[in-house]
Amino acid sequence: MKTTFLCFFLLLSISLQSQNQKTIKLIDEVESKVIEWRRYFHENPELSNREFNTAKKIAEHLRELGLEVQTGVAHTGVVGILRGGKEGKVVALRADIDALPVTERTPVSFASKVRSTYNGVDTGVMHACGHDSHIAILMGTAEVLSKIRKDIKGTVKFIFQPAEEGTPKGENGGAKMMVEEGVLKNPSVDAIFGLHIKAITDVGLITYKPGGIMAASQSFEISVKGKQSHGSRPWEGVDPIVISAQIINGLQTIVSRDTELTKEAAVITVGLIRGGVRSNIIPEEVKMIGTIRTLDYGMQDQLNKIIKKRVPAIAEAFGGAATIIIREGYPITYNNHELTKQMLPSLEKSAGKENVRLVDAVTGAEDFSYYQQKVPGMYFFLGGKPLNVAKEKLASHHTPDFYLDESGFKLGVKTFVNLTLDYLDKQ
Repeated sequence: MKTTFLCFFLLLSISLQSQNQKTIKLIDEVESKVIEWRRYFHENPELSNREFNTAKKIAEHLRELGLEVQTGVAHTGVVGILRGGKEGKVVALRADIDALPVTERTPVSFASKVRSTYNGVDTGVMHACGHDSHIAILMGTAEVLSKIRKDIKGTVKFIFQPAEEGTPKGENGGAKMMVEEGVLKNPSVDAIFGLHIKAITDVGLITYKPGGIMAASQSFEISVKGKQSHGSRPWEGVDPIVISAQIINGLQTIVSRDTELTKEAAVITVGLIRGGVRSNIIPEEVKMIGTIRTLDYGMQDQLNKIIKKRVPAIAEAFGGAATIIIREGYPITYNNHELTKQMLPSLEKSAGKENVRLVDAVTGAEDFSYYQQKVPGMYFFLGGKPLNVAKEKLASHHTPDFYLDESGFKLGVKTFVNLTLDYLDKQ
């Protein structure tokens, strides 16, 4: 009996080793394709909800792999379904596919020369946040998994999502719309994984955080009413510009004095202030817009209540009046604790234990959070910085000089593949 069991486990071990070697070989082989795809998407970027050619190329690739393909999801989204050879749970992998209204300034041969109109302004279009690499990595992952589908214990959904950067004015889209249209159903998803490449993190590194890894975002609009007067006789009016300056200071002290910052970070930023037409006229009204970023919903509620109370009170104290509207943005990108703990060995297997780092939360926002509100999800960061360049010398995301080291893309494919197979094998 012991001999029979030993033989069984020996054969199982040999089979698993053979399967792992095959998967590693497939990942190595797809790397050049991933780089080629990324360069194509980088050279041919499309703005949010306008990713028509991007979606077409993705769908063609998925069909060539023999996947079930859905198009037109949330306008331009594409979903591919890979059914494994064995019964099991359902894993979803997500990549965002839209570019930004940024005019590229990098010296690469595949730099974007595309131009478009955004909010009525002529602008260049650029993948200045790395979404082109996300698309290519997920396409490579789909190719690898499609070639070992008979060994997969379950189903994989590949979600190529438009409009992560925000929809055009008056339109819906992005992850929220995909969820509303049933992207996590038929078949129902049990867990979802997503990644974001980081231009200031060394190639070869993966960073993660259980719980809130990216902030919830809200936008606000403030209107300050005063009384117009001649600039030389301010005592005859009520200056809404001076009131606005006091409101801005009052907003900043909310974070520094009214919130428990040892618990989580919070940010209030005024991004635009507009009022007046010439130097010697005190205007009647000033408009301000800005953003609120929080990593805790209790803190978000507290900030909102204080802001709504303080802004009108400051204006009233100076003889004016102010109204504020707070609009909801993306929820907190919240990594399920149990899922993150369960999948940490997969991250370490992919990059090496020494190359997987626990990090602090990021005050940027991500609509991957909408998927995580419905099913357990894990979101992580992938290094994209060349090792021979200092962090301080590289451009940040959303800038004309944004640059990525393409040698990091293979680790993205490897990690997605390992997360998928390991999760399904453990169920």
